[in-house]
Amino acid sequence: MQIIWLGHSGFRIGIEGAVLLVDPWFTGNPMFPTDRRAEAVEGATHVLLTHGHGDHSADAAAICKEKGIPLVGIYDLVSWIGAREGISTIGFNKGGTVDLGGAQVTMVNACHSSTITGEAGPVAAGSEAGFMIAGEGHVIYVSGDTDIMADMAWMGELHAPDIGILCAGGHYTMDMARAAWAAKRYFNFRTVIPCHYRTFGALAQDAKVMVDALPGVRVIEPQVMEAVPL
Repeated sequence: MQIIWLGHSGFRIGIEGAVLLVDPWFTGNPMFPTDRRAEAVEGATHVLLTHGHGDHSADAAAICKEKGIPLVGIYDLVSWIGAREGISTIGFNKGGTVDLGGAQVTMVNACHSSTITGEAGPVAAGSEAGFMIAGEGHVIYVSGDTDIMADMAWMGELHAPDIGILCAGGHYTMDMARAAWAAKRYFNFRTVIPCHYRTFGALAQDAKVMVDALPGVRVIEPQVMEAVPL
C-alpha cells in the first residue's frame, strides 16, 4: 500500500489492484509542482471525488479522459460531470460500497457543502461525503471536507480505520484542534495524516497542535509527491 500527498486534499492511494486519485487538484494548486503531473497520474485506475468544490473536482474530468478511467463518487455529482464531459462514472451513495480493483470503498457522511460554479454563482452538486477504503489489512478513513460529526462515533466503531486522512486546516473545515479531538474521541487511529492545510494563508500552516494533542498516534505531516511512511 502506498499513500502520496498531491497537495491540499489530493492523494494518490495504491491499494490492492487499484491506484486511486482522491480529489486530485493540479490546475491552480500552489502546493503542486506542475512538472510532476504526469508522474502523479501514471497508472491511475480511478478518480474519487468527495464533493464538487473546485479545489477538489476541477481536474477530475480531464484526468479521466486522459487516462480512460472512471470517475467515482456520489451519484448526482459524477452523473452530471459524466454526461457533460463524456466520461465513464461509478455513482453510488452514502452507505454503499464499491469494489475498485479489490479495494472496498464505502461512502460515509461528511458535514460541509458541495457546489460547482454556475453562470449565476454556486450550484448545488450532490452532497459532501467521505470514504472508508479497505484493503491489504488496512482501513483508511478519508474524511473529505467536514467538521466534527456525531456520525464519527458509529463510523469509528463499525469500520475501525487504522489510518485517518483528516481535513484540518480550519476556516472551511475543522481545524487541527477539532480534528485531533475527533480522532481521540471517536477513532483508534495508528496513523493520522492531516490535509486541507498549508495551501492558503487562511489555513493552518503546520500540524503542531494536532501532534501535541495526539500523543501515541503517528501524526505524519505529508510532503507533496513523497510516499507517506506507513
